[in-house]
Amino acid sequence: MFGATHGAAQAMAPIDGIFRALSDPTRRRVLERLGSSPASVSELAAPFDMALPSFVEHLKVLEGCGLVRSAKTGRVRTYRLEPEPLQLIEDWLAKQRSLWERRLDQLDDYLIQLKEQDK
Repeated sequence: MFGATHGAAQAMAPIDGIFRALSDPTRRRVLERLGSSPASVSELAAPFDMALPSFVEHLKVLEGCGLVRSAKTGRVRTYRLEPEPLQLIEDWLAKQRSLWERRLDQLDDYLIQLKEQDK
C-alpha cells in the first residue's frame, strides 16, 4: 500500500511545487507581468517594495517549479513565462471539477428520490 501511495505522491510532486509557487501573491503578479513579455529582474522587481535578494528568492521558486526560465546576457538576467506547467494545473482542476460535478449530480438524484418517497 505504501508503494502505491508513495508513487502517487511522487506523481503529484511537480503539481505541488506549482501550487506552492502560485500560493504567493507576489509570484502570481510576476507571472501576470511575464504573460505580456519577458523582463529583466530589475523590471520585475520595480513594482514591489522589497529588497532585491528577497525578490530574487521569489524568482527562484518560480524557476524551480518550471513556471519561468531565465537567460543571462552580459550582466542582465531576463525571465520569461513557461506556460506548459500551467497545463498540469488545468488538467488537475478539470479532473476535480468533473469528479465533483458527478458527485453533486448523484446527490441531486438521491435528494429527488427522497422527495418522491415522501409524497
